[in-house]
Amino acid sequence: MEVKKFLGACLMLLVATSVASARDRWTQQQANDWYAKQPWLVGSNYIPSNAINQLEMWQAESFDPQENDRELGWAEAIGMNTMRVFLHDQLWQQDPEGFKKRIDTFLAIAAKHHIRPVFVLFDSCWDPNPKLGPQHPPIPGVHNSGWVQAPGAAALEDASQYPRLKAYVEGVVGAFAKDDRVLAWDLWNEPDNGNDSSYGKEEPKNKTELVLKLLPQVFAWAREENPTQPLTSGIWQGDWSSTSTMSPMARVQVEESDVISFHNYGWPEEFEQRITQLEQLHRPLLCTEYMARGAGSLFETILPIAQKHHVAAINWGLVAGKTQTYLPWDSWQRPYVVEQPTVWFHEVFHTDGTPYRKYETDLIRRLTAESNSK
Repeated sequence: MEVKKFLGACLMLLVATSVASARDRWTQQQANDWYAKQPWLVGSNYIPSNAINQLEMWQAESFDPQENDRELGWAEAIGMNTMRVFLHDQLWQQDPEGFKKRIDTFLAIAAKHHIRPVFVLFDSCWDPNPKLGPQHPPIPGVHNSGWVQAPGAAALEDASQYPRLKAYVEGVVGAFAKDDRVLAWDLWNEPDNGNDSSYGKEEPKNKTELVLKLLPQVFAWAREENPTQPLTSGIWQGDWSSTSTMSPMARVQVEESDVISFHNYGWPEEFEQRITQLEQLHRPLLCTEYMARGAGSLFETILPIAQKHHVAAINWGLVAGKTQTYLPWDSWQRPYVVEQPTVWFHEVFHTDGTPYRKYETDLIRRLTAESNSK
């Protein structure tokens, strides 16, 4: 009997210890204390120019540390200190140990260049039918023609696969939860994006409802690993004048996030209005997507506003390559095959490291030096 009592007590202690290790959402004070220790964060959404999507970037056969090293060196040279980098659940399912080793290799390369990435775990944008293995070549003239969602539609609609998704979140976050080389965890990119102008007809009809139920669980899974880095998920559409006017998805995102992240590709006056609205939440602000030249979002108009408000600024695209995101969104309706667009939509560098516009890279270098050499 005494042995049973002892074993029972041990089991209760083990459970209690496990539960206790899951941290709460950071308080405003905790979030702002963390942010006060950071430089002004400036960087790009990064995928190497020789990869069409997350799978090609990270699979063992196509993972390219040399290309990562070369391209992150260009980012470092203009003062960038972070990158937003997308992962994928199928990579964990395929080869968890190998995937962790490749993430560790990437982190070592990034650290060499004084860059701390934000890792994105799930993504609701573009192709809802991801498949491991060799990826198809870019569709000529089309923006982001090979990017894939994580999880794909099949996994999102099948609750029996959620334990696999949980294992992925806990496995990746847990492996790097105390790693200072990681800046933050972006748990779900644009969770309610229906991809109406591209893959909309292939999307689950109840996609938003499914993600809305799953997203709070994803935050809980990540918190169970007690990461020292902040968790976030960026809001990207709707009315942000107060939490009561936000969509149900956006409310979950801001109420679960340790730090507030957002996307904006609009004119500078709209960008600053979004910042003013979100400042009411009294948490650090990270703009994790901006800069679409043809839509009016330019480095020279957006970066000074971000600097003034001490908002992190992570533009879409570092090096023009297989994603072809230098082409505009409307290339899905009219591919740019015969004629190229008048201006690049996204991206900073050509594949040889030459800036698309030297004025832009000089500006980034000057503003980051102003803020981060003090």
